Amino acid sequence: MAELNRIGLDPKSSSELAALLNELLANYSVFYQNVRGYHWNIKGEKFFELHLKFQELYNNLLIKIDDVAERILTLGYTPEHRYTVYTTISAIHEMKEVSDGFAAVQNILDSFATLIRLQRVILAKSAAINDEGTNALMSDYIREQEKLVWMYSAFLGK
Repeated sequence: MAELNRIGLDPKSSSELAALLNELLANYSVFYQNVRGYHWNIKGEKFFELHLKFQELYNNLLIKIDDVAERILTLGYTPEHRYTVYTTISAIHEMKEVSDGFAAVQNILDSFATLIRLQRVILAKSAAINDEGTNALMSDYIREQEKLVWMYSAFLGK
């Protein structure tokens, strides 16, 4: 029987999963900062509605950033914390000042699509190695974000 790590998982598979989780952490961190920018810079007729929704979203993203980092630690690895690294490995890119609410919402939808795709990859990997902790986290995130995609899409009339 192969030697297992401290939570009963294969170390090589856990290392691969931690790398994917660090990629997810980078995407969440860039997305978080983008949403902060939308919150700060939003203008126009939907200001009050979107200002609050963006604040709600970035607060939620901050919790997920912490959850993902702690999951990496639980697997026995170190979560990345440098934005210089985040911007090189994140598929979500830093946005310049966005003051148009509809453009911000479209960028949010694009970011959710990126996150959901990556979380599905992580979900498949965690399921394959019987990592129920990561599996449950990804499943919860995907379910929640699918609903947010529907709601933000409805806002745009799509």
